[in-house]
Amino acid sequence: MRHLLGVEDLSREEIVRILETAEAMREISEREIKRVPTLRGKTVLNMFLEPSTRTRVSFEIAAKRLSADSINLSASGSSLVKAEGLKDMARNLDAMNPDVLVVRHKVAGVPQMLAAHIGVPVINAGDGAHEHPTQGLLDVFTVQRVLGSVEGRVVAIVGDIAHSRVARSGIYSFTKLGAEVRVAGPPTMIPPGIEILGVKACLSMEEALDAADVVMMLRIQRERMERPLFPSVREYSQRYGLNRRKLALAKPEAIVLHPGPINRGVEIADDVADGEPSRILDQVTNGVAVRMAVLYLITGVES
Repeated sequence: MRHLLGVEDLSREEIVRILETAEAMREISEREIKRVPTLRGKTVLNMFLEPSTRTRVSFEIAAKRLSADSINLSASGSSLVKAEGLKDMARNLDAMNPDVLVVRHKVAGVPQMLAAHIGVPVINAGDGAHEHPTQGLLDVFTVQRVLGSVEGRVVAIVGDIAHSRVARSGIYSFTKLGAEVRVAGPPTMIPPGIEILGVKACLSMEEALDAADVVMMLRIQRERMERPLFPSVREYSQRYGLNRRKLALAKPEAIVLHPGPINRGVEIADDVADGEPSRILDQVTNGVAVRMAVLYLITGVES
């Protein structure tokens, strides 16, 4: 890989290779000394121009466990506050010869734009409502580790599909590995024509959950809405919130995923988020392994 800008660009074989590499990287994270010299001498620049906790820290830990130097840059601590253009700032950073640029931005397409104008490999850590590729990859990695395989599984993605980059990357990741993907949410939050992505748009949450192997709940992306798209939080929770009663519609061994942050009592009940079917913390653990794998592969150190 030269860049990782979206799962849409990846072949099934490339996804499989990332997941196989992530399995080896997870083993590193389980050692007493969680560090290998693989990327010693490499510099990873984390340019997070949109708020983040899990993804930013996960990339930083991933880089350090591979012995790379990790440098974090935020919008408030950059020359962007002096009205310098993003492209100019990126070119100046490129001139310092980092080895990887990890970018998160609220505007869709920024990582693609940077990849076209600088010589550094770019990893998309989330751009607007477009994609969040490492999240999609860590989700399929989690399902694979818990259920043994992704192919043939039924995955229900419920919530704010229209504004969720996680949903898009998840759809690409699961469908490319042979899963059946269903989506559900308020009609105002389901993009028209989403079926073109190979998913089934369900009329209700109950329909989506019927005999599902995986239930992925999404946060309401209020920051990306221009106007309210549902009557009230209470009504949303009643119709599209996951509780034990609704979860019983899925298969007995079904697992629950959530990319975080969780709005407890809105899209998911406490006893579901914290209970046995939840693999939310596993997602966080697996995120480090997947990001280690991506850094390893994108730097080309194995060639």
